[in-house]
Amino acid sequence: MSNTTKQALEASLKRMMLKKPLDKITIRDITEECGISRMTFYYHFKDIYDLVEWVCVEDASRALQGKKTCDTWQEGLQQIFDAVLENKPFILNAYRCIPREQMEHFLFQLTYGLIRGVVDEKSQGVEISEADKVFIAEFYKYSFVGIMLDWIRQGMQADPSAIVEKVSATMRGNISNSIQNFIAIR
Repeated sequence: MSNTTKQALEASLKRMMLKKPLDKITIRDITEECGISRMTFYYHFKDIYDLVEWVCVEDASRALQGKKTCDTWQEGLQQIFDAVLENKPFILNAYRCIPREQMEHFLFQLTYGLIRGVVDEKSQGVEISEADKVFIAEFYKYSFVGIMLDWIRQGMQADPSAIVEKVSATMRGNISNSIQNFIAIR
């Protein structure tokens, strides 16, 4: 029942964001639109921005579904871009109304797991510290998020497949090289 309620709130929020900016939508608007009490909303979320974050993370998590390996990370990144494009009105509305730091936080949550899976896979059997693995994953996370935010800021006009192809070409071998370089500086 809990997930069903969250999904109803998600659907209501997305419908409302097609009509007006996020900063003009109230919790009352959302709950009345989907027939759920305000108390039920607060049982699941602390505010509208918490709901927006949950929606973004859920959509991207569904898009990724296991695409966190060296062989599948590009497909995972493509699916994140596709999920964002599929929800273009929602994302653009949220982008205009949510502080950049909060938007970055959503995207950092999504991309870190994707990249960390690749770093873990590439560092198997190699003596590298946890702190170094985190640093490498965060370095690439910031690159991915910057590219994604620029694409959103520009109205999602560029072809996501072309972006993923360029990211892939840029990344080819770089995580492995980063791991080897970290080992070399010890």
